[in-house]
Amino acid sequence: MSPNDPITRDHIEERFRSIQTEIEGVESETRSYATIAMAAVAVTVVVLVFALGSRRGRKRRTFVEIRRV
Repeated sequence: MSPNDPITRDHIEERFRSIQTEIEGVESETRSYATIAMAAVAVTVVVLVFALGSRRGRKRRTFVEIRRV
C-alpha cells in the first residue's frame, strides 16, 4: 500500500485479524505459564504444610517407656 492509496475496509479488517492472531498467541502462552506457576505454588504449599506438621508432631509427641518388672 502506497501513502496515496485510500484506506479501505479490507485493509482495516486485515490489520485487525493480524493483531488478533498475535494476541491469541500471547494469551495462550501466558495462560500456560500461569498454570505452571500455580501448580508449583500448590506443590510448595503442600510440602511446607507437611514439613511443619511433622515437626510440630515431633515436638508434641509423648514418649512412653514400658518396662517389665
